[in-house]
Amino acid sequence: MQIAKDTVVTLNYQVTDPDGNIIDDGKNPLVYLHGGYDGIFSRLEEELQGKNAGDKLSVKLQPEDAFGDYDAELVRVEPINLFPENIEVGMQFERGGEDDDSDEMLYTITDIADGKVVVDGNHPLAGVSLIFDVTIAEVRAATREELTHGHVHGPGGHHHH
Repeated sequence: MQIAKDTVVTLNYQVTDPDGNIIDDGKNPLVYLHGGYDGIFSRLEEELQGKNAGDKLSVKLQPEDAFGDYDAELVRVEPINLFPENIEVGMQFERGGEDDDSDEMLYTITDIADGKVVVDGNHPLAGVSLIFDVTIAEVRAATREELTHGHVHGPGGHHHH
């Protein structure tokens, strides 16, 4: 069966950066509903369209096709007294938008010094090109329930609502 809209695809994969550093070792296969359901990056989905189980491919995604370009405006320096006492570099927290709760962003603490905390709203992989080496392990027709819900059910997929 070919990969097409409304098929469930299982990928064995590994993701590296352009220097060959492993970003995701793909220990668990990636299972997603193909056809614009936002289960994987759209550029990767385009490359998989029409492929068959057993096919292998390597796809390089530029930052704009993955986690976006790095935006220096998402880096802020805040007074340390706005944070709990036990903060550490690397901790993450959500922060709502100014007007609308739906615009929550995930910030990472990148530095703490001189009574200030540097927080970064960029995804940790923003600005990084990603290379996906994939082998298509399985392709099957999606069930009616999966199509209705817009995601995969069962092993490797979504289990609860």
